[in-house]
Amino acid sequence: MTRVLTAGESVARIRDGQTVAIGGSGAGHSIPEALLAAIGRRYRATESPRALTLIHPFGVGNQGDRGLEQMAFPGMYRRVIGGHWSMSPSMAKLAAANQFEAYCLPAGIIVQLFGCAAAGSPGWLSTVGLETFVDPRLEGGKLNDVTSEDLVELVQRDSREFLFYKTTPVDVALIKAAVADEDGNLSMDEEVAPWHNCAMAQAAKANGGITLAQVKRVVPAGTLDPRRVRVPGVFVDALIVEPSLGMTYTIDYDPTLAGESRKPASDFPPFPYSLRKAVARRAAMELFPGAVLNVGFGMPDGVIKVAREQGFADQIVPTIEQGQIGGIPAEGLEFGAMYNATSIIETGHQFAFYHGRGVDIAFLGFVEVDREGNVNVSRMENAIIGVGGFIDIAQHARKLVFCGTLTAKGNPKFVEKVRQVTFSGRYARRNGQEVLYVTESAVFRLAPDGVELIETAADENVLARMAFQPIVADPLHTMDRALFLEEPLPERLFPRFVR
Repeated sequence: MTRVLTAGESVARIRDGQTVAIGGSGAGHSIPEALLAAIGRRYRATESPRALTLIHPFGVGNQGDRGLEQMAFPGMYRRVIGGHWSMSPSMAKLAAANQFEAYCLPAGIIVQLFGCAAAGSPGWLSTVGLETFVDPRLEGGKLNDVTSEDLVELVQRDSREFLFYKTTPVDVALIKAAVADEDGNLSMDEEVAPWHNCAMAQAAKANGGITLAQVKRVVPAGTLDPRRVRVPGVFVDALIVEPSLGMTYTIDYDPTLAGESRKPASDFPPFPYSLRKAVARRAAMELFPGAVLNVGFGMPDGVIKVAREQGFADQIVPTIEQGQIGGIPAEGLEFGAMYNATSIIETGHQFAFYHGRGVDIAFLGFVEVDREGNVNVSRMENAIIGVGGFIDIAQHARKLVFCGTLTAKGNPKFVEKVRQVTFSGRYARRNGQEVLYVTESAVFRLAPDGVELIETAADENVLARMAFQPIVADPLHTMDRALFLEEPLPERLFPRFVR
């Protein structure tokens, strides 16, 4: 029988200097919130644990007072390796202020490194991250001045370049599941995804560490269907029962996010006209029947709304990196969940699919684009954002459609040089990727010599709102006027779909 402890009792087992890995994603999606809060309370009372190494593949928090915001204290960390940082602004500020060594690595790579730690492997070899800020020839994923150790190495194998990512052994895995039995077996059936919980728990076990699992309830031993156990009890050292914490920070339980039932089409709100919708409409014109997609956070998720409105959403296959395939991505801070998914797999399997070029078209956002076609989504002038699964997806999708506005608060988003290279235009050209940049005022493509303007909206003075002079196509086309009208688009804009 696995011990049941309070959150305070369980986190008292974390020692100074240990490596702690946190599961889940976003605004409460399988985040072990009670454990994070207990660690914060312990540190405020005792200034321990100190000098931790913290690892989290995805963002952890709600951009407010939850998640890592409860653990954002100077002196608490020696090193933090995060896939995404902006969900906890205070942690990002501590990193920017050189309060600890800080790294940003692709989420999919961090997830695979848990598997490496579980298997005793020294690291993970991949092309993911080449010629981006993760590449040691640029920044090596380092985020501040006090970070010096190279966690990423450039290597040659069979006359090809790869990045070798070093494994970090795990001492403590903090995970959340819906249900446990008395032997510690964990079911994720009532969560939005199974995540990478098993790999994290195995990594801790391989290193002689511990796994602390927060659950909503405990059922008698032997009553869980073994086919639905996502983390075997042999990997779990303690259970923390917190029945009040739901599926996410704002949703207690929604069966349509867990695959238990389906949300009717009539329950989805309409997509009112806006310039954001105009961008999503133009991006959606790149779809084709049977396309396997990835859609990113924010503006790109409008592509699925357009497909639904136009009546062909059932002819495409959306995916998100958290493990869902098919269905409709949830919006805003609930991104990371998917309504009506046709399958939900572990994140490690999903990222393996992405790394293996399984995505036909990825629709992603951008903060900046430069004349070489490089894209920045990971760093703003005064803020660390991070990448999540962006690099994992962008480098291996067969086609990319970046969605965004031409300017932000009157300032150009098409700049001479991006602050940080999250996507490399040169790498994409060399690997034959088709790349478009869609805005409300213009459409660009990645040409052999850089960014090329191929379409403009009527009467738009695009060049005056850019910080560089792009190549201008001849002929230069005009974006279809129907994109900017209230009514649904005419079928002629989607000739490949049967409705």
